[in-house]
Amino acid sequence: MIIAVDGPVAAGKGTLARALAARLGFAYLDTGSLYRAVAAMTLAAGEAPDDEAATEAVARRLTPADLERDDLRHEAVGQAASLVAAQGRVRAALLDFQRRFAHHPPAGKKGAVLDGRDIGTVVCPDAELKLFVTASPDVRAERRYRELLARGEEIIYPRVLQDLKERDARDQAREVAPLRPAEDAAILDTSELDADAALQAAMQILQDRGLR
Repeated sequence: MIIAVDGPVAAGKGTLARALAARLGFAYLDTGSLYRAVAAMTLAAGEAPDDEAATEAVARRLTPADLERDDLRHEAVGQAASLVAAQGRVRAALLDFQRRFAHHPPAGKKGAVLDGRDIGTVVCPDAELKLFVTASPDVRAERRYRELLARGEEIIYPRVLQDLKERDARDQAREVAPLRPAEDAAILDTSELDADAALQAAMQILQDRGLR
């Protein structure tokens, strides 16, 4: 079984996808880490994240070990990753990586959970379950703000909210694989849900659709 979990930044999709994978015994892939790794490696090499030739070259030599970099969650890397993810050549280079993981989960797992921006629409349109996880911009900005503070980053809330809105606009407006729910996706709003409640809601959707 393949479960696709899509949604904007700080909606809770990563937390939910990891929890679903753990509950079901499935493999888990944070596809956003692929773009973050490409962005981090591009920045570390002194290249510009909007230089598509440079980022494509990085994407084509990406290895699973690169997904363990310590700098993937830095705010600058996240902003650069949004630019990288809008590039068609980079997305094409990473598409096979994601599909291999989904259709041939590692370690003999019986299924896979992937989260990102275009899993249900582009990467795995054949996924048995597609979830689109969202929350209000204010709630998402507050979550992101607290996350950054916990990492010791100096940031102010208005800047986080503005960056989030700009990132949403880029993700939704890009020509290649824009952020949007798949037509058959279940919409899960986590604005008033904690992680446990979101997991229970997702498990209920699985049950309602006869997948459990």
